[in-house]
Amino acid sequence: MEYQKIFERFEKPQGFIKTTVTSSMDGGTKAALNRKGNVLFNTGDIEGARRIFLTTGYSDGLSRVGDYYKAQGKPLDALRMYWIAPDRTKADPLIQQLSEIIRCFINEGAVDE
Repeated sequence: MEYQKIFERFEKPQGFIKTTVTSSMDGGTKAALNRKGNVLFNTGDIEGARRIFLTTGYSDGLSRVGDYYKAQGKPLDALRMYWIAPDRTKADPLIQQLSEIIRCFINEGAVDE
């Protein structure tokens, strides 16, 4: 499958895209990258840490990046990190909040008609 062609359809590469391609990196490399990602996160380079955690599939790191995004008022970015992590205990409340917002918009549109 040509992933490049699939991803070209999306304007922003940060969209809700999850692939099932597994990493072929060994445990030592993965651990070293996760440590580097933790250092980046702790020094404030959240985007650098995010890229590493996405590469390695480090769920705790992804969840912490999601917490950061949530604190910054970016619930969709936070939801994406929680979903990929997967951290349903943090994703589910955001899904509930977003569904309430959508429900309000739908109900508002029904009243105007």
